[in-house]
Amino acid sequence: MSKVSVTLNGREFTIGCEDGQEAYLKELAQTLDRRVGTIASQVGQIGDLRLLLMAALMLVDEQKDAERRVEALESHVEHLRRERSGSATVQAADRDRLARHVLQIAERLDRFADSLENGDSGEPELSTNADLAEARA
Repeated sequence: MSKVSVTLNGREFTIGCEDGQEAYLKELAQTLDRRVGTIASQVGQIGDLRLLLMAALMLVDEQKDAERRVEALESHVEHLRRERSGSATVQAADRDRLARHVLQIAERLDRFADSLENGDSGEPELSTNADLAEARA
């Protein structure tokens, strides 16, 4: 376990931390010290305990606000995922319908080609404009 010296509101404190966490702990303490300094410049030196309490309450308020934003963003992402999934289902159904129409047209063309090879003089079964419009829909 390591020991780190930090300064808050002009007072030095020694705090223990896990090995390798020293720089991070100092960064946290500097953030808190800046916050305490800002509050002290606004309300004066009202005592370390009150300044730390006010700073802690402000930080917790910011944390709660950040948590609410994260929840809202996660909800939005989930909504987009569901929307995307639904869109993919519709696209798959459209592809299937189009594939069936292409297959029907190919079968009609095969029958037409067979009738030409056999010398049939009957009217060929070609797709009508209605069939083509339905395939595009």
